Amino acid sequence: MSKEIKVAFLSLGCAKNLVNTEQMMALCRDAGLTLADAPEGADVAVINTCGFIDSAKEEAIDNILAMGELKKRGRLKKILVTGCLSQRYKDEITESMPEVDGLLGTGSYSEIVSAVNEVLADEKPRRFGNIHAPVEELDRVITTPSYTAYLRIAEGCDNHCAFCVIPSLRGKYRSRRWENVLAEAKKLSGMGVKEVIVIAQDITRYGTDNYGKRRLPELIHELCKLDFHWVRLHYLYPDEFDDELIDAIASEPKVLKYLDIPIQHCNDKILRAMNRRGNKEYLTKLFAGLRGRIPGLVLRTSIITGLPYEGEAEFDELCDFLREVRIERAGVFPYSPEDGTPAARMEHVDEEEARRRAELLVDVQSRIMDEYNESMLGEVVEVLCEGFDAASMGYIGRSYAESVDIDGKIYFSSERDLSAGEFVNVRVTGAMDGELTGEAVETGE
Repeated sequence: MSKEIKVAFLSLGCAKNLVNTEQMMALCRDAGLTLADAPEGADVAVINTCGFIDSAKEEAIDNILAMGELKKRGRLKKILVTGCLSQRYKDEITESMPEVDGLLGTGSYSEIVSAVNEVLADEKPRRFGNIHAPVEELDRVITTPSYTAYLRIAEGCDNHCAFCVIPSLRGKYRSRRWENVLAEAKKLSGMGVKEVIVIAQDITRYGTDNYGKRRLPELIHELCKLDFHWVRLHYLYPDEFDDELIDAIASEPKVLKYLDIPIQHCNDKILRAMNRRGNKEYLTKLFAGLRGRIPGLVLRTSIITGLPYEGEAEFDELCDFLREVRIERAGVFPYSPEDGTPAARMEHVDEEEARRRAELLVDVQSRIMDEYNESMLGEVVEVLCEGFDAASMGYIGRSYAESVDIDGKIYFSSERDLSAGEFVNVRVTGAMDGELTGEAVETGE
C-alpha cells in the first residue's frame, strides 16, 4: 500500500486567489492525495500568494518563513509557493528563500499534482505556463461556509491602470465560456449555496472578448432563475455601466443593491495619468444616477492616496468628493510604487505622506459610515446568520450592505435558536465600533 501523502493549502489575498486554491485542492483530492487541515505534520504545504501591494507581499513572505520554521523542526517536509508572488518574483524567491522547494506561476495552477510529486522526489519544479491562455475549467473544493460561494466569471485584466501590476501577473482579460459559468452556477445552487458572489477583476466586461458584447446583464438574469437567495456583484468598473446593466441590477430582487465600484481617485488629471477612463463629472453623475434608479443602494469603492500628481489641493478635492457623494463603504490605501508600472516612474509624495493622507481620508469616511449607521436605526433588514458569537453572547451575520470578509458584521439577539446560513429579519437598534447591532424579529413585527 502506498504511503498517504498529506498536502496543506494556505490561500492568501483576494477571493479570485481563493478560487485557484480550491481548484488545486480538487486536483490533489482527485489524484488520491489527502488534504490536510493544517501545515504542521503535512508532507507539502502549498502557499497560494498575493503579490499586488506591499502589505500582501509582506504577508506572503511571513507565511513562507513560518512554513520554513516548521520545516526546520521536522514538522513539514516540503514547501510549494504558487500565485502572484511567485509569478512576479520567481528569481528573487529562488535566490533568497532556500526553504522554498518549488514554484508555480499563475498560468500553472493545473500542474499542482505534478509539482507535489516532484518536490517529494527532491526535485525543484519551476512551472510558469502561459498567463494569457484561456481559463482552465477545473473542479473546486469549496472552502467557504456552505451557504456562501464565489463564482469567478473571468480572469486577467485589460484596464492597464498605470499603478497596477495585475495584467502582468494574471494576463489579458479572458471571459469564461457562457455554458461553463452557468454549469458551475447550477452546481453551486444544487449544493445549497444561498449567497453567490460573482467575481472577476472586472465583471462588467464579461463576454466582450469572446462574444463581442457585454453579457453581464444576461448572466444576472440567468443566475436569478436559480435557487440562490442572494446574488452579489464584485467588481464593476465605472466606465462600463449602461442602461441594460443598471436595469438588470434594479429589476432583479435577488441581486443585492450593493455595488463595489473601484474609482481610486476623482481628480481629472490624476485619473488621466493613471489611465483611468472617465472623470469626476462622470463619476458624480454615475453615482447619482445609480442611486436614483436603485432604491436603497449601498456603494463601495477603493481609494488610493498619494498617487502621482496628488498635491494638497487634489487631496482636498478627493475629501470633498467623498463628502458630497457619500459612498457608504470605502477601502483606503496609501500609494506604494510598484516596480515595472508606469506610475512608479512618475513623481509622487513619499510613503509617509501617503499614509498620513490615508489616515485623514479614513476619518472622513468613518464619519460618513457613522451617519449611514445612524440612518439605519429602527430599520428592519434581512440578515444572513453566520452563527453564534461567543464574545458578544449573541448571533452574528450580514445584511445586503455587508460583503463577506470586506465589510463589518451585524450583531443581534434572537429569542429562538438560529442556524448558520439561515435568513432572519433584524431590527437595527444601535451601532458598536462602526458595526450595527439589533434584535431578530418575526415577519410583520
